[in-house]
Amino acid sequence: MAAHDRVPAPVEEVEYDYESLPPNYSLAANMLAGAFAGIAEHSVMYPIDLLKTRMQVANPSPTAMYTGISNAMITITRLEGFRTLWRGVSSVVLGAGPAHAVYFATYEAVKHAMGGNEGGKHEHHPIAAAVSGASATIASDALMNPFDVMKQRMQLHGSTYKSLQHCASSVFRNEGVGAFYVSYPTTLCMTVPFTALQFVAYESLSKTMNPTGRWDPYTHCTAGGLAGGVAAGFTTPLDVIKTLLQTRGTATDPELRNVRGLVQAAAIIKRRDGWGGFFRGLKPRIVTTMPSTAICWTAYEMAKAFFIAQGQE
Repeated sequence: MAAHDRVPAPVEEVEYDYESLPPNYSLAANMLAGAFAGIAEHSVMYPIDLLKTRMQVANPSPTAMYTGISNAMITITRLEGFRTLWRGVSSVVLGAGPAHAVYFATYEAVKHAMGGNEGGKHEHHPIAAAVSGASATIASDALMNPFDVMKQRMQLHGSTYKSLQHCASSVFRNEGVGAFYVSYPTTLCMTVPFTALQFVAYESLSKTMNPTGRWDPYTHCTAGGLAGGVAAGFTTPLDVIKTLLQTRGTATDPELRNVRGLVQAAAIIKRRDGWGGFFRGLKPRIVTTMPSTAICWTAYEMAKAFFIAQGQE
């Protein structure tokens, strides 16, 4: 009877607390699960992310004007080679892993400290979730921003950077350390509401699709993907501004090269392209984010299941 009583505790906790590992699991377990999720999320959809960057850049090459996702893939592969679709992916492997590790570790720590894990799945703690998400975003973006700058520089048409190290040294030498963080305020302005929208949409969709609240990987995957798509659509204007700031050092136009921040970048986009300019790359951003979000949570759950299984042995 005692053995029977010991079994339900971890099983029930996995079912009711989808977002976090059980409280008795270590910080290292949270970080490893998050790192695995981050690398899986960004690497799988990298070619679409490269296309998004190219569509958003403010001064594209005449030979890099794309009419759609499939057309762009064919054009890039034919003119630049298949490997071009993965140019800069090393920045994701090196940056996304640690950044997501920090994200999930911060999220779990703050959420637990604020009592967000109390009461199980059916007990909601919106304030704890909001503060945890914001804290996690601020911490992880501080680590990821330089890698994101290098990634987008290497994704551009005609990029001359031979490696991540070459890109980092060139940007630092020519523009200083500030170039790695000029987009950080804009990134936070985008990712904080993105996280909030994603969690609100995810919770609403999960309740609609799975009112019983029982563990269902298909529901979590579908709801996560749809929630990511909704959040991506609403935050695309800020993503366009971020791209302009992060790629300014490659621009030949003096106005673009010397843009200083969010407000100035937004003014340039509005003057040159109108309101439609804020939604360049909308389709590839949504196409990238939906499966990425689903992959991220699925991978995180897979890693959690592994740690839980190890703990039960």
